[in-house]
Amino acid sequence: MTLLPRHRYSLPWSMVTPKSVYLSRRRVLASLLALPPAAAAAQRLENVRRSGYGQGEKLTPYEAVTGYNNFYEFGTGKEDPARHASSLRTRPWTVRVDGEVHKPRTYDIDQVLRLAPLEERIYRHRCVEGWSMVVPWIGFPLAELLKQAEPTSNARFVAFESFYDPHQMPLAAWAGIPFPYVEGLRLDEAMHPLTLLVAGLYGEILPNQNGAPLRLIVPWKYGFKGIKSIVRIRLVKNQPPTTWNMANSREYGFYSNVNPHVDHPRWSQAKERRIGELFKRDTLLFNGYGNEVAHLYAGMDLRKYY
Repeated sequence: MTLLPRHRYSLPWSMVTPKSVYLSRRRVLASLLALPPAAAAAQRLENVRRSGYGQGEKLTPYEAVTGYNNFYEFGTGKEDPARHASSLRTRPWTVRVDGEVHKPRTYDIDQVLRLAPLEERIYRHRCVEGWSMVVPWIGFPLAELLKQAEPTSNARFVAFESFYDPHQMPLAAWAGIPFPYVEGLRLDEAMHPLTLLVAGLYGEILPNQNGAPLRLIVPWKYGFKGIKSIVRIRLVKNQPPTTWNMANSREYGFYSNVNPHVDHPRWSQAKERRIGELFKRDTLLFNGYGNEVAHLYAGMDLRKYY
């Protein structure tokens, strides 16, 4: 038997990286290389305060939050946004605030993020299709931005518009809904302290597929009200059009409050499946935030104004 000489640079097997770890690192590296430079270079958000919202909730795993999304500009499949949203360029980015305000202004995204302290809030997130998540969002109340604009006495609603570029979002042509995506809230809903402008999650900057660089979260409403990649916020006198209501008013009302007693024509809303759980759970009115928001709808027929 011939023995091969042992060289000075030989390593013991105990120091060899396992194949599974090596391949995992290659996948991570590949995904980083596919991201826009700003996203790959700076993932963490600094100086984030932890609030008391949602403490004790079991968080949905990061991989599910960032890998299972609705973002039709990047495809209609739940995994499509994570695959295709790297084409979105989030710098430079501006947000226009105008309409029925005394101080209209166009903000650079970094100016927006300096308007108020960033804080982490753990919110339940309910999709109209029946699935739900618990996400540690990072942002600040939308009210802080609206106060800067000084709404006039005519302002009764807030209209939102998302970014749209068919070159960066070629799959939008097959989405079956009009773009740019638009959404709206009543002014008192928009000014409620639970309504967040979000710039991150899990301590990191918001991934493209989750609506970078700035999105809306309204935790007592179905997820499609949380418009992504916002470029314009306009205060208006009359109820603004919203994308899904325009596409199918029978299925998607303006208010879109989570209500287990009002079924979607194609899905029951009485139960929901939390991502990562085997069994369904009961859906809570206003997604469980009734103590904070039910007064906004006092006297309203929530079956009519769905």
